Amino acid sequence: MGAISAVAVTEQALETAEHCKRDVNAFAALDHTGALAAASESDRRFANGTARLLEGLPIAVKDLIDTKDVETCYGAATYRGNVPTVDADIVRALSAQGAVIIGKTTTHEFAWGVTTESEAFGDTLNPLDPSRIPGGSSGGMAAAIAYGAVMAGVGTDTGGSVRIPASLCGVVGFKPTWGRLSTRGVFALAPSCDHVGWLGREVSDVSLLASALDIASPGSDARTSLRLGVIREIAPVPLSAGVGEAFDSATDRLQLAFPCIPIDTSGLFDGAFDAFACIVLVEGGIEHFRRNDWARIVTSYGAQTVDRLTRARAMSLATYADAQQSRRQFAARLHAAMADIDYLLLPTCPCVAPVRHREEVSIGAWSGTLREALMTYTAPFNLAGFPAISIPLPATAGALPAAMQIIGKPGDDGGLLQIAQQVASVIGA
Repeated sequence: MGAISAVAVTEQALETAEHCKRDVNAFAALDHTGALAAASESDRRFANGTARLLEGLPIAVKDLIDTKDVETCYGAATYRGNVPTVDADIVRALSAQGAVIIGKTTTHEFAWGVTTESEAFGDTLNPLDPSRIPGGSSGGMAAAIAYGAVMAGVGTDTGGSVRIPASLCGVVGFKPTWGRLSTRGVFALAPSCDHVGWLGREVSDVSLLASALDIASPGSDARTSLRLGVIREIAPVPLSAGVGEAFDSATDRLQLAFPCIPIDTSGLFDGAFDAFACIVLVEGGIEHFRRNDWARIVTSYGAQTVDRLTRARAMSLATYADAQQSRRQFAARLHAAMADIDYLLLPTCPCVAPVRHREEVSIGAWSGTLREALMTYTAPFNLAGFPAISIPLPATAGALPAAMQIIGKPGDDGGLLQIAQQVASVIGA
């Protein structure tokens, strides 16, 4: 029986992506011509024995990332018609390994939000329950993967923007150590927190892209005596009952395979979220003010982004300096907390996907903003630059997804992917 061609695989991916765009609005643009040309080149390479690692694999790219000759709006109406003349570094690297880019997935405006809702382009829906958000800001990518349009794709993560939608849509999301991958050609949100990352259906899909980018796993012998630290909650945001039960069940299983040590979080995360929020506000302001004048911002940006930039204009250098000092102190505490363990385990989000168009979330007796609810467990690791991956937790029939986050030490990106595969196997994810 003959092997299926890359062109046929790409045609099928494009067809499914068209349905995905119509059903859940997960794609901002599709590139039929470019994708089929790349697939034809893959078939030629298969025929002459020069296939590359990702040869003929259809993937997508978040609309925050430049793609040559394909419209890139950064989720913003004011950038409609923007067609980059060069690829971002990450796009060039994956294309050079044979990946076939079928299109661009939706993002929150300028990646500055966790819902992937848009007045200009329409909301992206969670394919598991269209009444709920897919998360953000890489919500389109998570939705596209959960829908079945692509196996994997490239996103960005400034405070959880890969891991949050991965958690809410039941897929895998990974960000390596800060600075490990180039962000050139990516519209910056907060450069000192921005990470390029990617999502996939399974850990193996994410690991495949990592291999193509020279993020290698260590030998299996190095993974045999690992100590895992467990953080069940990060104050003040508690876990919902369903997420708590799923996380506890998974850690109970893991204790049969690895030493699992509860981590004392007293004081560990103090000030981290506030420092992160300040840094993003200031650095986000700098990025937008250097690109556009205030008149364009207030007349062509969405109301949510204008509000944030209005607040950014009032920030002082002293406040930003204090936030950076809090960041250094938090990173030192995190290094100390991980001194005697290899990886941290904690929930990715404290709740399942919230209903669309809600600004507040209530979990037990706690209530707060949607942003605080979804980012409290993810943003600290952008602040410190540690690598992190979100993997789905086993769910009962009909339940919405919950996820476990695994945190590695800076530079241990390959090791983190390997332990994620082992953890997924043990918990039955």
